[in-house]
Amino acid sequence: MCRFDRAPQLFLGWTQVDFGQEYRSGEVGLPYAPPQCSAAMNAGEVLPRWYVACTFARHEKAIADRLRSKDVETYLPLYWTVRSWGQRRVKLELPLFPGYVFVKTEITRRARILEHPGVVRLVGLNGKATSLADEDMEKLRASLSACKAEPYLYLSAGRRVRIKSGPLMGVEGTIIRRKGTVRLVVQIDLIQRAVLLELDAVDAQLTT
Repeated sequence: MCRFDRAPQLFLGWTQVDFGQEYRSGEVGLPYAPPQCSAAMNAGEVLPRWYVACTFARHEKAIADRLRSKDVETYLPLYWTVRSWGQRRVKLELPLFPGYVFVKTEITRRARILEHPGVVRLVGLNGKATSLADEDMEKLRASLSACKAEPYLYLSAGRRVRIKSGPLMGVEGTIIRRKGTVRLVVQIDLIQRAVLLELDAVDAQLTT
């Protein structure tokens, strides 16, 4: 609801219109509502935000491609891994977050996401889709473009640190040291998934 400390006024040419007055049509009083009030109330709904679409397993790539063909901005981070089938070793490119595709859309247009085959729902709380902050998405994308990453077990607790400089500046996670290397576990609490990033121990300046 829009509130004014005093009745706002608008000057139209030489005519002064006072929004604090009540204007009548016939015998019915019709108070004038400034048009910017409704615009302000709906601003959050019309701006595109990042959401996480829950999808059928092993359908993430096809779903992301179909959504992009419908002019929906998507983000599907992938990683390379080697799997053994019998005596064969095959190199595969798989989703870093299996069962999820990041989509950017206005919440009022979520139907165009949900109508696609293979999309189950938009992830959220209490039945309401929850958006991700643009800043967090930028940090995630910067992290995955700068470092080699792989899926990792989601951790409910651990010593959290923040990177102070370099391409991953501002990214938070949990430090793991393996065979002299430093790795950072970055978690997305909304979907309870995590990835493991390889860090350069020299360049990574950490703070608790």
